[in-house]
Amino acid sequence: MGSDPEKLITKADKLTKLSFTRWSSDWRSATVLYEQAANGFRVAKSYEKAKEAFEKASKGQEMLSSPWDAAKHMESAATMAKELGNWKEVADFYRRASELYNECGRAQPASDALGKGARALEDGAPDEAVQLYIEACDILEEDGKEQMAFDLYRDATRVYLKLEKYEDAAGILLRLALAADKCNATHSQCKAYLSAIIVYLYAHDFRQAEKCYNDCCQVEVFLNSDQGRCAGKFLSAYAEGDVEDIKRVAQSSTVSNLDHTIIKIARKLPTGDVSAFKNEATQDNEEPLDEDDLT
Repeated sequence: MGSDPEKLITKADKLTKLSFTRWSSDWRSATVLYEQAANGFRVAKSYEKAKEAFEKASKGQEMLSSPWDAAKHMESAATMAKELGNWKEVADFYRRASELYNECGRAQPASDALGKGARALEDGAPDEAVQLYIEACDILEEDGKEQMAFDLYRDATRVYLKLEKYEDAAGILLRLALAADKCNATHSQCKAYLSAIIVYLYAHDFRQAEKCYNDCCQVEVFLNSDQGRCAGKFLSAYAEGDVEDIKRVAQSSTVSNLDHTIIKIARKLPTGDVSAFKNEATQDNEEPLDEDDLT
């Protein structure tokens, strides 16, 4: 028979089916054959058949109570699905791999599988990609490993910005700040706060940027940080309607130390007419008329 993957699959399938002459399935032998067939199909670039063989090999490892090996085969099936451009299967297979790693009590590989899935989906299905990034963060947070999730939060932010979902991008940055606070990573926390404020300014939502700044200033480490002072300068420049000052703050070293994605949008500020903000700020600062005051 040699190593013809088609014949290997046929033989493996027979070993798993019950018949008059076979009263029990031989999953151990079958799984070895499925693995050989999957690798044969992959080398031949027969991705659809390789994907199906890896799925069968994964099922075989589950039947043999080996979720770790089953997860590895699921990831290989996902790689084949990516080659085929089948984005739904890519997401499904990586999620299944993650569940299998979780069965082994391994949060880090479970999160990594979702992260790999997200990266594989970024171009073909960005909305699904960002969902997988968030699920990967959830797993690490539940396991008390917030620090390990920082890069995943940044990746999710990047995809949201690409999708022009600015509210969601800012929300993820605030969640990153909260995770950083839990593990006393104050520098990362302050950078995340400033980044969220910059995202709101880029979305030309001065009100939300101002509200976010006021909320973040309740946190003393931010209030007294370079990032807090930088955010304050941004808002003052917007309130003054001073385009040159906004550009100057965007070029500051504090902004240059943020993530590349945020630096890129900061350097494009202001994104619209800021004179309207100046009028708003002036109105806000005027004292309301007291009808009872006759002086």
